[in-house]
Amino acid sequence: MKNIKILFLINIAMIQLVFTQTNKAKNIDDFVIAFGSCNKQNSPQPFWKNIIKQEPNVFIWGGDNIYADSEDITKIADDYTIQNSNPEYRKLKEQVPVMGTWDDHDYGKNDGGVEWKMKKKSQQLFLNFMGLPKNDPARIQEGIYTSKVFEIEKGSIKVIILDTRYFRTPLKESESEDRRYDPYMNNEGTVLGDEQWKWLEKELESNYSDFVVIVSSIQFLSSEHGYETWGNFPHEVERLKNILVNKAVRNAIILSGDRHISEFSTIKIDKLKYPLIDFTSSGLTHAYSSFKGESNSLRVGRVISKPSYGILRFNLDTYNVTMEMRGENDIVLQEYKKQYPKN
Repeated sequence: MKNIKILFLINIAMIQLVFTQTNKAKNIDDFVIAFGSCNKQNSPQPFWKNIIKQEPNVFIWGGDNIYADSEDITKIADDYTIQNSNPEYRKLKEQVPVMGTWDDHDYGKNDGGVEWKMKKKSQQLFLNFMGLPKNDPARIQEGIYTSKVFEIEKGSIKVIILDTRYFRTPLKESESEDRRYDPYMNNEGTVLGDEQWKWLEKELESNYSDFVVIVSSIQFLSSEHGYETWGNFPHEVERLKNILVNKAVRNAIILSGDRHISEFSTIKIDKLKYPLIDFTSSGLTHAYSSFKGESNSLRVGRVISKPSYGILRFNLDTYNVTMEMRGENDIVLQEYKKQYPKN
């Protein structure tokens, strides 16, 4: 009887320890971002319940939020309606703030840029999807770029949403069989356009936030694969790097999508106090399952070619950020941790 009592007390102590450790694990997350891209509105969408369970402070669409390539604006509107009617996504919107950018398939034209003739009408449909009121200033702005500062007890996180479609110069098709596009040289072409660049510089001047999360629908650092990437405009890549240095931007992290694969890319930039990370998460409903490999000299870890979504967990005591790719059954497919400077 005495032994049974001792075992009972031990079990109770172990349960209390596990409960305490679980609570401590939750408490280290001062701010959580969930994000994802490449979402077919008519396909099964398995991740919304699991994303809600992560208790994110914000969910960010990374582009290709629907697949609606069409010159028929009514079709694009109908496809957004289908997505907004998804019951699990509706639950997410009821509980979590939603931000986002678009990519080509919700923009309306595959690999489309400044030349897309339906972009003004498409912009209004996107803003409807994001729930903006009819009198919101974004309704008369060209392009969907925006920002928001999330203030919490221990500090703040600034999210900057870029539009890499509305102003982007048409891509230069490659004559090589193993590339779709070649980079512009001699400072030709633009990703963001003059007005958006001016806006971005002002946004990055006010960098009191502990972290700055920059959302780009296309990859910023990975540029060797020959598809869509900032690397098709190398002078634009250098321009953003220089702004981060010259404005002394604190702890910037880039989020991207588009590729139907997920990966971490990172680079050390002279005079920047931290390595710049581009966290690509794609896709929510489908992925490049036949992926055999591609060159990316800036990659850390491995490529995930399964459906997944991304999570960033910020600890504002230690300035640690844990980045996760989560897949089926909410399994962590890959994790990357980084400690950032406090000053």
